Amino acid sequence: MLNYIQFPSWISHEVIPGLPIRWYSIMYFVAFGITFFLFKRQRKEDSRIQISDDSMYSLFFWLILGLILGARLFSTLFYTPGGYYWRNPWMIFLPFNANWQFVGYQGMSYHGGLVGAIVAGLIYCKKEKLSFFEMADLVVAGVPLGYTFGRLGNFINGELWGRVTTAPWGIVFPHAPSFSTNKAWVRDVADTVGMPYSMGEMINLPRHPSQLYEAFFEGIVLWLILWFIVRKRKTFHGAILSLYIVGYGIARFLIEYLREPDAELGFIFAGGAETFPTALFLSPLNISMGQIFSSLMIAGGMILYFLCKRFGTKVEPLAKIKQS
Repeated sequence: MLNYIQFPSWISHEVIPGLPIRWYSIMYFVAFGITFFLFKRQRKEDSRIQISDDSMYSLFFWLILGLILGARLFSTLFYTPGGYYWRNPWMIFLPFNANWQFVGYQGMSYHGGLVGAIVAGLIYCKKEKLSFFEMADLVVAGVPLGYTFGRLGNFINGELWGRVTTAPWGIVFPHAPSFSTNKAWVRDVADTVGMPYSMGEMINLPRHPSQLYEAFFEGIVLWLILWFIVRKRKTFHGAILSLYIVGYGIARFLIEYLREPDAELGFIFAGGAETFPTALFLSPLNISMGQIFSSLMIAGGMILYFLCKRFGTKVEPLAKIKQS
């Protein structure tokens, strides 16, 4: 009896075979569209929100631009070892590799996107004399639901797979690296899940579908909490933004234990597991770059929450206004 799932062969990363349009790109547009729709809905249901259509469109333009710039910068500067992009910064936004071969626009970092969007939002709100924390709360209240589709795009691409698992929902991703059955741990996993093999061959083991974990916990669950609980009960501007940062940071930090670190980086802190493959979870002391950034998010979000609560603008809870 097979105790794992083969990645569905009918799933293609191309929307139309032969054309350079991928579902991952489409999911980005869906994510932006959902966030924008939920922003407009909040403006419609709360008369206290004063922002014109032109300002709203411009705000989202600058947020998306900042997100893309920040995501690309973090991906190339922090997730690519060897310092290539530090020495060749003009290559950061070019869709070519070091040999000038076209590879498409590859490499985006969530944490960099968050930083870039915050910086862009701060600059735009200051320029247009808008309340940054009020606008930020409106935006991030819908972001997790949009983010869900981004992670679904990763799953369709068969990328950002998780670590090896013997759980019955483990998935064999076609592009994940294989392991030699000469290694005892590889044979143990294969035997446990009922995967046939011949001694000495390379086999692709089932892995956690970490993209789906992230879509559910960092996306749907976090959105439900922010949208139906925090948003209706917030008493100061900045509450949703800070709790979003904390909530995402916690969920991402924990899920990183089930997601394989970038092959080029491995563990930033190996915790004594330097000689073991990063595809295995061996110790909570194995820390990835994503967990480092997520830890900074948690700390920064908590500090921001208390600062906004202490010094920020107070507001009447939306639930109380609707009741009256």
